[in-house]
Amino acid sequence: MSRRRRILLPALLAALAACGASVTSQGPVRTPVAAQWFDRARASYRGADFDDAREAAKRALAAAPNDAEIRELAAKVALVRLEFADALRLTEGLDSTDVHGIRGRAYWFSGDLEHAADELEAMLTDPKVKEPWARDVAALARRGTGRHPFELDGGLVGAIEMPRQLDRVSLGAANVVPCELDGERILALVATGSSEVLVDSNSRHDPSWVDMRFDRVEIKDVPALVQDLAPLTRQLGVPIKALIGAQLLRHAHATIDRRGDQFVVRRQDATSPPDASRVPLYYLRGGGMVLRATVTAHDDDAIPLLVDSSRPFPLLLQDAAWAKAGVDVHTLAPMADDPTIKRGIVPMFRVGGFDLAKMPAIEGVDLHELTAGIDIDLGGIVGADLLAFFRVTFADDGRFMWMEPDPTLLGPAQRPPPAGPAAPASSQAPGPAAPAGSAR
Repeated sequence: MSRRRRILLPALLAALAACGASVTSQGPVRTPVAAQWFDRARASYRGADFDDAREAAKRALAAAPNDAEIRELAAKVALVRLEFADALRLTEGLDSTDVHGIRGRAYWFSGDLEHAADELEAMLTDPKVKEPWARDVAALARRGTGRHPFELDGGLVGAIEMPRQLDRVSLGAANVVPCELDGERILALVATGSSEVLVDSNSRHDPSWVDMRFDRVEIKDVPALVQDLAPLTRQLGVPIKALIGAQLLRHAHATIDRRGDQFVVRRQDATSPPDASRVPLYYLRGGGMVLRATVTAHDDDAIPLLVDSSRPFPLLLQDAAWAKAGVDVHTLAPMADDPTIKRGIVPMFRVGGFDLAKMPAIEGVDLHELTAGIDIDLGGIVGADLLAFFRVTFADDGRFMWMEPDPTLLGPAQRPPPAGPAAPASSQAPGPAAPAGSAR
């Protein structure tokens, strides 16, 4: 480089700084306005305020439409909102490992198998990527030519009775569903924290395409990955052969009704329930189900929580969420069977239009494996025992769910709760719940 060029390059950078612009690693100049909106979008995404992240990313793109980093963030926001066409449009022309992952998931969850395989395989060429889900899904997508994932056939509605007890074993709040898997009668567990259907690796060794039947409704071409389900079998005391993940639930417009002991699938959305609250749902990288709830009286102080109906507790909170609720984790009581896990009471837990007073919760479960690939600040997990107090119906392809409360939770002013048996030993029932607003 000549002496003249050595002088001019620093002078050019200084001039850009004086004008208030910055040069990103992606190349384009990002103005202060674009940078501020991008920072806000990134912070809102991290806190799982995806509505604000979407709006902030839109404004950042208006100020810097060719900024690859902003476009990628906007695509990630679109993916968690199940806006697959937007995720693909925003990443058009971009080429990076993360972008291939976004596009691969957008294609997969929207049923475009060939392009999903292309993008996921491109992502896996990066030696830094070690993702068994992407490897197995790419292989399934390659073998899925001509298939139409989650094609519903048969009756309009299928209703299955979920047992509370099997072989004299109490199932508690677990959503165990008798169904058919490729013609074989099995027991499956509803697991909203998983994106895919998972079948027991002790009976099937490789990912495959399967058919599942629920009463009169058959769901064809269901992608199924494999996992060792023996720990769940030992925990519940009954043979669990499959997990029903979020993809199937949203495609089947499913209802989970533990209080009524029913699991319902439909070929189209159910009508709006009269006394329900509309709760928006989001999906981590398009997969595991997430909602926002508050542990304070302020709705703008919400925390993101994974919704996992396979977890045998009402609520698990990370330490930061306990602090936000005004509870010192050092005052929590250790569990008798595992002193590393502590339990306590959250004074107020608000989800959707309902306030649940004195909600039991636990602390101390290691979430490192769960959160390792997640780029949001997960506040904890909503488990089966909390969901059991509601009738949950997924609508708009899973973009929200209707939550209908157990009538016994509506409080003395509306319906006095009848005297009943004591709460299960695993958790204490929450106090009366009163709608914080009308059904939405």
